[in-house]
Amino acid sequence: MPSDDRPSVAVVLPGTGSDADFVARAFTEPLTCRGVRTAAVEPDPRRVVESYVDALDAAAARHGRILVGGVSIGAAVALQWAGSHPDRVAGVLAALPAWTGTAADAPAAASARFTAARLRADGLEQVTAEMIASSPPWLGRELAKSWRSQWPHLPAALDEASQYHAPGVGDLERITVPVGIAAATDDAVHPLEVAHEWSERLPHAGLVTMSLDEIGADPAILGYASLDALDSVLHRT
Repeated sequence: MPSDDRPSVAVVLPGTGSDADFVARAFTEPLTCRGVRTAAVEPDPRRVVESYVDALDAAAARHGRILVGGVSIGAAVALQWAGSHPDRVAGVLAALPAWTGTAADAPAAASARFTAARLRADGLEQVTAEMIASSPPWLGRELAKSWRSQWPHLPAALDEASQYHAPGVGDLERITVPVGIAAATDDAVHPLEVAHEWSERLPHAGLVTMSLDEIGADPAILGYASLDALDSVLHRT
């Protein structure tokens, strides 16, 4: 990216049930190395998508052209916003995309619906304990922290995410901003096939992959990978 066109700020959005702390650790170090300040958005669990859009609108109004990005639903909201505001976006950093178009039976949406129902039926402590027991240790720690911070509105936030309509195939083909995608090869909740579909349908997109263990060891790999993928696009144009 030319120095006179480099954005000064990147706004990054967490995934479902996650928080600003995780997405900041994923993106801040890689972006700081590029001279870009990271603004990690804390979701409002009562209005997740609206709180994300509000933060993107405010940052663009204040800083002009910005980088936008996020994880899972955060990546989808960032991409959709970029498609509607191409003149305000220097690039998109999309980590772990979860689905294209309607959520339908996407694993991430099904998991969100199931978890929301369990939380309402059995409460935060029991469901959190079960989640920790069945998740990789690093993921269990991350979600236990963020779930508690969003309680008691967490079930509503999960339901909202499960109904979110991400950019569809036709939308992807019309989004002309450059996009760097980071995806895990072994993530059943965020299938690699979705990342491949995004990278193939978006006119200007690159894809870099890693493993879940690598993300657990250092979340910043998501930021580095998505920036590397974005670089590959910019160097082609």
